[in-house]
Amino acid sequence: MARLRVLFIAMVALFALGPAQAQRGGAHVSIACGALGIELELCREAAQQWARETGNTVEIVNTPNSSGDRFQLYVQLLSSQSSDIDVLQIDVVWAGMLQTHLADLSEMGEIAQRTMFPALVANNRVGGRFVAVPWFTDAGVLYYRKDLLTKYGYAPPETWDDLTRIAAAIQKAEREAGNRRMWGYVFQAKASESLTCNALEWVSSHGGGSFLAPDRTYTADNPRAAAALDRAAKWVGTISPRGVLNYDEETSRGVFQTGNAVFMRNWPYAWALAQADSSPIRGKVGVVALPAGPGGESAATLGGWQLAVSRYSEHPEAAKDLVRYLTSAKEQKRRAILGAYNPTIISLYQDAEVLEANPFFGTLYPAFENAVARPARPAGARYNQVSDAIWRASYDVLQGDETGRRALENLEEEIARIAFRARWAEKEVGE
Repeated sequence: MARLRVLFIAMVALFALGPAQAQRGGAHVSIACGALGIELELCREAAQQWARETGNTVEIVNTPNSSGDRFQLYVQLLSSQSSDIDVLQIDVVWAGMLQTHLADLSEMGEIAQRTMFPALVANNRVGGRFVAVPWFTDAGVLYYRKDLLTKYGYAPPETWDDLTRIAAAIQKAEREAGNRRMWGYVFQAKASESLTCNALEWVSSHGGGSFLAPDRTYTADNPRAAAALDRAAKWVGTISPRGVLNYDEETSRGVFQTGNAVFMRNWPYAWALAQADSSPIRGKVGVVALPAGPGGESAATLGGWQLAVSRYSEHPEAAKDLVRYLTSAKEQKRRAILGAYNPTIISLYQDAEVLEANPFFGTLYPAFENAVARPARPAGARYNQVSDAIWRASYDVLQGDETGRRALENLEEEIARIAFRARWAEKEVGE
C-alpha cells in the first residue's frame, strides 16, 4: 500500500486551468487520463474546453502507462473511498472488478445502446447498472513498412507463416545493405497484460481457444494452442530481438518508428504517431489485420477504454457531464482524426473525414467489430489473477524455459487453483 501511495504521488501531474477560470465558480472535477502516445494531450484539450463551456474547473491526473499499475492505483484510492479522482479511465476488462465503486450512468447507457457497439455496451452493464461509457475501442493490428515490402517484392502477410518468412528475408537483406539494427518483427512480450493480449491473438488464430470459455472451461489444453506459443518463441532472437521480452506498446513503437523493424503488432493509436511530421517513416506505413493461423483465422484482441464516475465524487453531476462531453460524437470524431483512436460510435466509421485520416478504419472495421474478448467475464473478479497466469506461462515459453505444451498444462493447474480459491472465498462469505 505504501508503495502504491508513493507511485500515486510520483505519477500524478495536475494541470489547473488558472486563477481566472477558477474565479468563475462551478464544480471542481478531476479526471484520470492515460498517457499512451498523444492520449494525455487530447484528454487535456477536451477537458479544458468542457471547463470553459460550463464554468467548471478541471484537473488532469496522469496515471501510469502500465495497466496493472493503474488498476492497483485505482483499487487503492477507491477502497479508501477517496474523492481525489472524479472520473476514471478504465480498461474494458475492469468494469466488473470495479463496479461496486462506480456510479450508475444508466441515462447515458440508453444513448449508448442506440449508437455504440453492442458488445461494449453489454460489457459495461454489471449487476443491472451501466457503470462506464465506452470512449474508444481497440483491436490489435499489424503495421508494416510499405516501402520495404515494395522494394523486395512482397505483399502484406496473410498468415503467420508469411510474416515469419517475409520478416526474415527483409531483415537479412537490409542488414546486408548496411542497416545492422533492422529487425523483422516487434511486438509486446513484456511480462504484463500486453503479453496476455498478444498470446490470446496467437492462440485464438491457431484455433486454440481463448484460454477460458464463457462457462469457465479451460480451452488451451490442445496442440494448436501449444504450437502457437512455440511459434512465437522461435521469433525471439531470430526475427525479433531478445529485448522484445521487455517491450510494451511504446517500446515496440519506438523501434518501428525509428525505422528499425519491418512489422509491428500494436493498437491503432500508433498510426497517427507514425504519420506525424517528425516521424522518420511518415508515408511509409501500411496497416492490415493480424495474420491468420493454419486454419485461416485471424484474431485481434478486443481492447479499449471507458469513462466511469467514482461513487465517492463530491461533484457527481459535473463529473457525469464531463463524461457525456468526452464520449460525444463530436469529441470522438476529433480524437479519431487527430489520434487514430477508434470511436465507439458506429456511425463515425462512415464519416468521410475520419476515414480520410485513418484509411484502415474502413477495411479493418470487421476486426474491430468481431475482436476476441479477453476472458474477463468468465474470470470475473479473478481476471487479474487469471491474466497474470496467462502472461507468466506465455513468457516462460518465449524466453525458452518451457515448451508450449508444458506451459499450458501448468497454466491449467494454476487457473484451477485460482478458481478453487475463489470458490473457497465465496464459501467463507456465505458462512
